[in-house]
Amino acid sequence: MKARLADIATQAGVSEATVSRVLNSKPGVADDTRRAVLTALDVLGYERPARLRRRSAGLVGLLLPELDNPIFPAFAQVIERALAHHGYTPVLCTQTPGGVTEDDYTELLLERGVSGIVFVSSLHSDSGADMSRYLRLVERGLPMVFVNGFAPGVDAPFISSDEAVAVELAIGHLASLRHSAIGLAVGPERYVPTARKIAGFRRGLAERFGVTEADGWIERSLFSVEGGQAAAGALLDRGATAVVCGSDLMALGAVRAARQRGLRVPQDVSVVGYDDSPLVAFTDPPLTTVRQAVQAMGAAAVRALLDEIGGGRAPRTELIYRPELVVRGSTGPAPDRRR
Repeated sequence: MKARLADIATQAGVSEATVSRVLNSKPGVADDTRRAVLTALDVLGYERPARLRRRSAGLVGLLLPELDNPIFPAFAQVIERALAHHGYTPVLCTQTPGGVTEDDYTELLLERGVSGIVFVSSLHSDSGADMSRYLRLVERGLPMVFVNGFAPGVDAPFISSDEAVAVELAIGHLASLRHSAIGLAVGPERYVPTARKIAGFRRGLAERFGVTEADGWIERSLFSVEGGQAAAGALLDRGATAVVCGSDLMALGAVRAARQRGLRVPQDVSVVGYDDSPLVAFTDPPLTTVRQAVQAMGAAAVRALLDEIGGGRAPRTELIYRPELVVRGSTGPAPDRRR
C-alpha cells in the first residue's frame, strides 16, 4: 500500500514534514519521534521503505482459543502491536474444533525457535486440564506469560481481569435499579474465570440481598450466543428480571431469549454483558457491560514477557486488573410486578 503522509502523521501525532524526514532518513528527528512514525507505518499496514526495515528481534507465539468471540481479536491486536513496537514478530495461533491443538501449536512454535509465548485463555484457564504441559515448558526455560486464568505451581507471570468484581459491579448496578431477581448465565464452571464469576455472584447476592443459597439463580452453558440464549431462557422462566452474562456474546443470546418470550429489553428484562467487545455499543439496544482492561492487560503481558526474554524475572504473583462498568441501554428499572 502507498503510504499517505497525512494518515501516518495523524497516527504518530506529528507533522507531515516530520514524517517525510523520517521516511527519507533525514537527520534532525528525535529517536522517540522516529520510532513513533515507524510504528504508525506498521499499525496502518503500510510497508516500510527497504532502508528502514529493521531486523526482527525474534518470533513470539500468541495462542488464542478462537476468533469468533470479538474479545480475542481485541487482545491479539493490542499484544501484536506492542510486540512489533519492540521489534518482535508475533505468530498468531488460533485453535478450531477438530483442528490443530494447543500442544501441536506449542511444539510447532518451539521448532521455529520462538523467543517466548503468550497464552490467552488457553488450557491454563481450565482447572481440569493437565498442567504438566506448562511445567515441561518451564523446565526448558521458555519465557511464557498467561492471560486470564491461573495454574498453581506453574512458575510464570499471570495476568487476569477481576472476574468476581466484574459480577459484583453488575449486581450493584442492577440493585440500584431495584432488581432483586437477578440470574447469572455463564460457561462451564471448570474454567477459572467462570468459577470466579460464580464466587462474585454468590458474594454479591449475599451482601446486597442476604441471599445465602444462589444455586437456583445460576445457569451454566456454552460461551456463545446460543449458550447465552439457553441459560437466560431458563432464568427468565424462573422469574428473573435481570441477567448477568459471562460474555457479551452470551448477553446477545439473553436478549434473544427475552424477545422470544415477548419481553422487552430493558423495560421488562435487564441484561448485562462482560468484555465490552467491539460493536456492542451499536447493538439493539446498546449493551450494558463490564469492560475488561484489554489495553492495560495486553501491555502488561508484553512487558512481562520481554523481562523474561531479557533474562529478568517478572513478578510471579497474579496481576489482577479491575474491570469497569459501562452503562448503556440494555438495563433499566425493575418492572412493576403489580402491573
